Amino acid sequence: MKNINKIAGYFVLFTALMMTVGCSDDWLDPKPLSFYTPENAFQDYQGLKTGTDMLNRDVRYLEFYPTGFSQDPAYLTEAFFSDIGVNGRVDDASAPQDLVRQITPSANLSGGNRARVHFYWQALYKGIKDANTIISRSEFAEFDNENQMKEVLALAYFHRAYRYYRLVNQFGDVPFIAEEVTGPRYDFYTTKREVILRQMKEDLDQTVEFMPKNVHIGMVTQGAAYHLLTKINLALAEFDDAIASASAVIDGGSHSLMTQRFGNAVGSDDPTKNVTWDLHQNKNKTSSENREALYVVTDEYEDESATPTGLEIKRQVIPWYSYPGMISTPNGENAFVDNDEVKNPYLAEYGRGIFTLRSTSYQQDLIWKLDNTDLRHDRESKNWMHVEEFNYNSPNLEGKSEWFGRPIKEALASVGGDVSAICKDTIRGWGGWPNYKSNVPDQKTANWRGGSAAWYIFRLAETYLLRAEAHIWKGDLSNAMTDINAVRERAGARTLTTAEINMRQLIDERARELFYEEPRKTELTRISYIYAKTGIAADNGKSYSLANFSENNFFFDHISSVTNFYNLGVTNQIGNEYTLAPWHVLWPISESAISVNVQGHINQNEGYAGSESNIEPIDHAN
Repeated sequence: MKNINKIAGYFVLFTALMMTVGCSDDWLDPKPLSFYTPENAFQDYQGLKTGTDMLNRDVRYLEFYPTGFSQDPAYLTEAFFSDIGVNGRVDDASAPQDLVRQITPSANLSGGNRARVHFYWQALYKGIKDANTIISRSEFAEFDNENQMKEVLALAYFHRAYRYYRLVNQFGDVPFIAEEVTGPRYDFYTTKREVILRQMKEDLDQTVEFMPKNVHIGMVTQGAAYHLLTKINLALAEFDDAIASASAVIDGGSHSLMTQRFGNAVGSDDPTKNVTWDLHQNKNKTSSENREALYVVTDEYEDESATPTGLEIKRQVIPWYSYPGMISTPNGENAFVDNDEVKNPYLAEYGRGIFTLRSTSYQQDLIWKLDNTDLRHDRESKNWMHVEEFNYNSPNLEGKSEWFGRPIKEALASVGGDVSAICKDTIRGWGGWPNYKSNVPDQKTANWRGGSAAWYIFRLAETYLLRAEAHIWKGDLSNAMTDINAVRERAGARTLTTAEINMRQLIDERARELFYEEPRKTELTRISYIYAKTGIAADNGKSYSLANFSENNFFFDHISSVTNFYNLGVTNQIGNEYTLAPWHVLWPISESAISVNVQGHINQNEGYAGSESNIEPIDHAN
């Protein structure tokens, strides 16, 4: 199980990324020691297990929670390079909108309100370094029994595979690091993506049986490891293996879809709510009743390890309806008041959004055309909300305007459906959102942004969709239909027939079920690689090849077919045009990461400056 890559190591520039936040008391006590002193921390099972708990903590910081590097969680960058959303910061010139112009190897893509492309690179390699340290130190540590060693290694290999899976579907071919590195190294070389994936598959195949099944919430389950292995099997186009690893979770007996109401979170006693609502409420994510959760990261407000900001999901996915003058009556009167003296009651109920993740018409409308019974898009239960459902409630209108207390959708009808007649900025101020997911109470009540809460990394509904995808690749539409319908039936949606099953339907179902959960760009790139590797014709009739992957790929064609922003001449108030290019299927590697590597060679992805100097990547792992 020990694999050493003689030409790999840890990038010296990543040491600045070391996190300083403590580990949750719910995980382990005493507090974990620093990775800077593995000779002190990693001498026995307890110390090494604490190291794997820190890797869990870093998954939380990686994705959904804003950090000191940015007001925006890194996850948004995955969404911006996809079909589900664009950046809605229309007053910020650095916001990633004109991606052709802004996304370059030399750009600052780590923090602020920019795309966090290079943050991912740094944070993911930081986790790989830490996992490698645990793997290396396990060889010399003291264990009470062999099972302890197997558990630690299984957890470390899971976290390393989790991070490499993301890297190779964000950046493609990247340097492969498989050993502990204790000093600066400048001699790294790029390794082929498939070589890395195959090594990750081998690691998980050999260790998944040693993963713990019954764990505290927030820890990695064996189901999560099989789930990740399924993604890797798919990425390698090994569809039978993907079906087998997914089935190990689905049929394993430890997990099942939640199909009945459960838990005691907000709304549990409300008969207008439903299981879709229950599944995504904070306390229910970590409830022992929840058999769907495979891997959840936790964030408790009163815990000393809580993130300073919380999730801030309301800030990200809800339109900026509360901005003065954003929504008006047909007569030009302000719809809402939001100041220190008078607070709009909708802020407390739904939150103060600024629509940083401006969802597209594909995400808001197109994917829901199949039926009107889907609980994930249901307005009657308030699972799904839209600005037009609000009533004009500004006190300044009371007794003075015919519109006071009336729904905004009535005003919209009165102007013939012309949203611009009643909305100042239709990019940032108009739209819908999944209230059942964004309904995260904010412990800092004056902000109403969405506070500390648990969040799903993997859950069983996605496992069903991964197995359905494998069936589709194999041409087995009947079994794919069964798996997709298992997810749809739980949501109260119309079941599909085999004639309706194809890859586009699978991609749409992922958007319906996994909004603000799946790393959308990563998954679209993975699917694009499969099309290019296998030569299977896409639903659009085209076939693709790895030979010109960055010039002609499914990723770009799919997004182009559904977007209402990219490459359509849409501009915001400061003149940024929304653009996307085929080469964005892979992100640029930071110019600085390449330039400091003076004794080796890291390739740049095609389409970006520096790719003309590329050399053949390494085609083996050892």
